[in-house]
Amino acid sequence: MDTQARRQEILAYLRAAERPVPGRALAERFGVSRQIIVQDISVLRAAGHPIMATARGYVWLPAREHARARMVVAVRHTPEQTQDELERLVDAGVTVIDVIVEHPIYGEVRGQLMHSSRADVYAFMEQLRETGAHLLSELTEGVHLHTLEADDPARLEAARLALREAGYLIE
Repeated sequence: MDTQARRQEILAYLRAAERPVPGRALAERFGVSRQIIVQDISVLRAAGHPIMATARGYVWLPAREHARARMVVAVRHTPEQTQDELERLVDAGVTVIDVIVEHPIYGEVRGQLMHSSRADVYAFMEQLRETGAHLLSELTEGVHLHTLEADDPARLEAARLALREAGYLIE
C-alpha cells in the first residue's frame, strides 16, 4: 500500500472508530512502524483533518451539528484529589476537553483529555499509575485550567458548583 492510500485508510478507520485508536494499533494494522503512523497523522492534521491525539490514542472529531457550550475553569488541588475532581466534572455531565498549565519557560502547556465518563477517568488514573507519569498540574503547585464542554450550559454551571463545593475552584 502506498503512502497516500495508507493515509486515506487511516482517515476511514479513525472516522469509524468508536474509541481512541492507539498509534501502535494503527502501526500493526497497516504493517508500518509507529513512527510512520505519527508522521502520517501529523500530515493529515496539517491538511486540516480533525484528528486529536490523546493519551489513549487518536480520535476523529466529527463536525458538530450544533454548537456545544464551553467554559474554562481555574482549579487547584493535590495530585491525590485528581480522580475526585475529574469524577465531579463528568458526573455533572460535561466533557473535560483538556488540562492547561502556565509554564515559566514554555508558556501555555496543554494536554488533551477528552474525558466524558467515569470509565474515561478510571482509564486515565490507571495509566498514571502504570506509567508513573506526573500530572501537568504538579508543575504549578496544583494550579491548572480545564476547558469543559456540554450540550446544555446548565451542566457547565453544575460542574462549576461541584468544583466550588470541593474547594477546588479558583474564583
